[in-house]
Amino acid sequence: MTQYGFHFDGTRCTGCKTCELACKDYHDLSCDVAFRQVYEYGGGSWSQSADGLWANDTFTYFLSEACNHCDSPACFAACSQGAIVKDEDTGLVYIEEEKCANCGACAEACPYSIPKADAEKGVYVKCDGCKDRVAEGKMPVCVEACPLRALDFGDIEELRSEFGDVAAIAPLPDPSETKPNIVITEPKNARPVDDAQGAVLNVGELV
Repeated sequence: MTQYGFHFDGTRCTGCKTCELACKDYHDLSCDVAFRQVYEYGGGSWSQSADGLWANDTFTYFLSEACNHCDSPACFAACSQGAIVKDEDTGLVYIEEEKCANCGACAEACPYSIPKADAEKGVYVKCDGCKDRVAEGKMPVCVEACPLRALDFGDIEELRSEFGDVAAIAPLPDPSETKPNIVITEPKNARPVDDAQGAVLNVGELV
């Protein structure tokens, strides 16, 4: 089996959200559902010295995040209906919507908040890695759409060999929990997963 995954290059991402919008358009998602989201994470403060000069230790960076098609997907383990599948050939994780009981157990279990309730369909939905496109030899639409080439997709072992093995920065959870198939090239001022100095600055944009 080839396990596919994503690479995110934080040194390239400008937070433009083209990836997010391309995904919503391709999958015809409603306003309150997004398979990929862009986080703005930041923090810090200003201080004044005795001579009146001001200095700061502020920081901010962007992180584009979708399903990580984990080796140990919490959503898969939580689904009592067998509606969540981890493909044997690609490792991509997706929901068979006709089996979904709309109970929300997958959403509660996922530490990345990936499964979303689709009110129109009455089921939970999530990123499937654009498995139909991948089967045709194409890239996921988010990767293809990124104007700064901050996203890549492929065999996760090849991506790790090329870009390293960092799998999480703040505000993501500890990767040991689900073993996500993502590689992150850290942006400047990246903070660790347990960071307490920063916060997600664009909470109002997230769904």
